[in-house]
Amino acid sequence: MNHRAFLSPTRDGWVRRAWVTTLFIVAGLISASPALAQKAITFVVAATPGTGVDILARVIGKQILANRGTAVVVDNRPGASGNIGAEHVARAKPDGTILLVAATTFATNAVLNASKLPYNPVKDFTPIALLGTGALCLVVPVSFPANTLQEFIAAARAKPGSINYASPGNGTPQHLAMELVKLEAGIDLFHVPYKGTGGALSDLAGGHVSAMIAPIHTVAPLVSGGKLKVLAVMSPERFSSMSNVPTFKELGLPKVQVDIWYGLFAPVGTAPATIVQLNKDVNLALNGNGVAQSLAKQGIVSAGGEPQLLATKLQLELERWPPIIKAAHITAD
Repeated sequence: MNHRAFLSPTRDGWVRRAWVTTLFIVAGLISASPALAQKAITFVVAATPGTGVDILARVIGKQILANRGTAVVVDNRPGASGNIGAEHVARAKPDGTILLVAATTFATNAVLNASKLPYNPVKDFTPIALLGTGALCLVVPVSFPANTLQEFIAAARAKPGSINYASPGNGTPQHLAMELVKLEAGIDLFHVPYKGTGGALSDLAGGHVSAMIAPIHTVAPLVSGGKLKVLAVMSPERFSSMSNVPTFKELGLPKVQVDIWYGLFAPVGTAPATIVQLNKDVNLALNGNGVAQSLAKQGIVSAGGEPQLLATKLQLELERWPPIIKAAHITAD
């Protein structure tokens, strides 16, 4: 099975499928099988327990159980940069009972490993709903001389390649986001990849590396503790908990808008009526009592909406990163 074509710049095929799914809303609500409500649903999470995506899956699953009495089991299948869990769902029976809770890496891994991927993120999956997003920001140690994004860019231009930056690993969304900053700002920084966020943040706070792109909620304790300072956020608008920090957009870099997102997918071939029912379940769950607050504690802003929103989100990622990866000469580990 050759799936190398999924990075084609055209989005017509999948977008058409997503719109067809949306057009089935009325029919789906009428004809969705009652049997679906009686079957347990498995949320496959391609990460370890306790991570943001795992917590999100459990919060939403608990609310679905409360709303319609359907048990939701979280099946953690980490490994191979998320490919183990994704492949398991891609090959599952498309009856709405085995679903993938995916994060941004579902797209970035696909771009980096297009020729080796055991599944196609577009052809093998049907979007159900965007679950939530998390804002990213540029942070530096308090000892770093720059206090604004403009000063950081000026320092980088003055001594190309002398400023280093950390990331949780080669090809991660944080790595790609900083490479986007480099291209848009016209600066040269030296990449120091780590094997996870913890070690990278520890060295950043200690001043051993000079900068990093990281989720706001992850760095917030270090910022309030006087270890790090935030120079700019990558969200379209200023982040509520850091309203004094400007966006890249308002500082003249409008293309630097990147977030961490989470979505729910079903195997391709899942009946449109089932997708409609699952989408309804997710939206009801996200609007449940205390759900938004629980997710906010993990730095996740709840989303929801029609399947098309998730389809567009994923396609944007698949189209955005190839030129960045090529320009930065990034290869898969």
